[in-house]
Amino acid sequence: MKRLPSAVLLLSLACVGGAGAEQKYDLAKVVAECAACHGPEGIGNDVEIPNLAGQHDQYLYTQLQHFKSGRRPHKEMAFESRHLTDDEMRDLARYYSQLPAR
Repeated sequence: MKRLPSAVLLLSLACVGGAGAEQKYDLAKVVAECAACHGPEGIGNDVEIPNLAGQHDQYLYTQLQHFKSGRRPHKEMAFESRHLTDDEMRDLARYYSQLPAR
């Protein structure tokens, strides 16, 4: 399966929701927050930061839910995920899952 460049993915995800659906957030801004540590291509900036690129979207979504709820304790991720909506978590998971794994 051919992988799309992240810029193309971001543009395509901006249209998530189907005809007539209105996105209530800017996915590029949400990804930019994650990219501070996980990089815009989903590759962690440090050995302590996991790569997200190519991970299964359901796995990523579930982990975000667990960070937000406290089920998976992690100080930084609990802070970063505290404001994410369910839609943002799903779109982030989809975005990073479609990036090429390294």
